[in-house]
Amino acid sequence: MTELTLDLDRSSPVPLYFQVSRQIEAAIDSGVLAPGDRLENEISLADRWGLSRPTMRRAIQELVDKGLLVRRRGIGTQVVHGRVKRRVELTSLFDDLVRSGQEPTTDVLLYEVVPADNWVCERLGLGLGAEVVHLERLRSSAGEPLAVMRNWLPTETAGDFTTKQLSDRGLYELIRSTGVHLQIASQRIGARGASVQEARLLKIRRGAPVLTMERTTYDSSGRAVELGSHAYQAETYSIEMTVVDR
Repeated sequence: MTELTLDLDRSSPVPLYFQVSRQIEAAIDSGVLAPGDRLENEISLADRWGLSRPTMRRAIQELVDKGLLVRRRGIGTQVVHGRVKRRVELTSLFDDLVRSGQEPTTDVLLYEVVPADNWVCERLGLGLGAEVVHLERLRSSAGEPLAVMRNWLPTETAGDFTTKQLSDRGLYELIRSTGVHLQIASQRIGARGASVQEARLLKIRRGAPVLTMERTTYDSSGRAVELGSHAYQAETYSIEMTVVDR
């Protein structure tokens, strides 16, 4: 059981429960609290940190509502996983998880060669009916599902990837291994309610909010080499970007 030391400013106008929840969240993000770690019970934490029990209860509930902590009967309050923070860079979710110290796992749900529909043809610049490799995968970390990922690749880009390779490695890493230089991508971020399939795979209720990302990736010659349409658990995923005044 990990013991935390908090730095609380009791003269600050920032509520104590908020200070507590943010410092525990920072400990999860930094890895001080790892997935599976248990916290002391709320009464012990309140007494040790000189807080009222309602204040401690509200701080913990904030993190439970965010999906960072879970209360389990007979076990106590436990860390689930940290929020995945993705910078706006040409990386895959696999890359971002590894970079943040997590161990991603992938279930390959679908791997097939199909005629591209109008939407896929338009995004990849293909003739109607051209064949593409269609992938559907479930990406998880620490046993918790994070994203349902659907991808379409022109057959000449896809290579002869095996299911095991798609399970063990990131898609961008595999594409690069064929000699393709990924140069730039057009990306759109959105949000919607989870479909029945997404809810089942992500272990959330149908219609719960998911973040979506649609991305078309181009090589150094300007050719579209990959199209992705992904749905992420909103509580475990965020996009970070730097905004510059021109």
